[in-house]
Amino acid sequence: MRFVPLCSGSSGNATYIEAGNARLLIDAGLSCRRITELLGQVGADPGSLTAILVTHEHIDHIRGISVLSRKYHIPVYANADTWGAMETALAGVYPSERCVFESDKDLYLGRLRIFPFTTPHDAAHSVGFTLFDGENKCGVCTDLGHVDKRIIEVLSGCSVLLLEANHDVDMLMAGPYPYSLKQRILSGRGHLCNEDCGKAAAALYERGVKHLILGHLSAENNYPPLAVATVRGVLRDSGVPDEGMSIALAQRSEPTGIFEVA
Repeated sequence: MRFVPLCSGSSGNATYIEAGNARLLIDAGLSCRRITELLGQVGADPGSLTAILVTHEHIDHIRGISVLSRKYHIPVYANADTWGAMETALAGVYPSERCVFESDKDLYLGRLRIFPFTTPHDAAHSVGFTLFDGENKCGVCTDLGHVDKRIIEVLSGCSVLLLEANHDVDMLMAGPYPYSLKQRILSGRGHLCNEDCGKAAAALYERGVKHLILGHLSAENNYPPLAVATVRGVLRDSGVPDEGMSIALAQRSEPTGIFEVA
């Protein structure tokens, strides 16, 4: 299995995953042209994509889906609530390419088992995904206001996990955002801060997660070195040795690298 964060942040999100015969995108939040360029950088062809999986309807996750799907006849999978919320934005997707999954139930594409799990975010019905090829498991979990025991259990055993570290609370509170937006971000249905990401990572270390990729960093309310240092500090405070969990940083507009899931 190959796991490739193509871009991650408020300007656009997309993750490419190869597993067996399946070639998947989780979200496509940049233009079709830019997504195509990013796929090309990692040796992938949009015409070979098996499906696009959608976490939720916010524009930084769906911007390129309609054109990609229509141009390359790619099926698009989302839950019913999300389809209802993005109906206008994805009006160009052919009816035959519109696929509906049920959240919190397994979805199979070939031999790949996909689990779309509900996440707490201010969207119609946002989800994260785990993917299991029979031997290895990976996960994508961004855009969530908090992590509960259920999410920890779902993400247990991931060899590679993309997890949100959106903001530093002090930077957010001192920054230029309106108070209402700050409250939205800080809410239980907003975005995950660096420290809470670290706490989740510490719990997941005990459940087999050894390779962590920090994603969806705010350009205004976070610094990449600060996010890594905060998460690493929480891990150390929790007794996790530095060699026990690797930390990578998903790039905002370029592929982060190709992670071999094993």
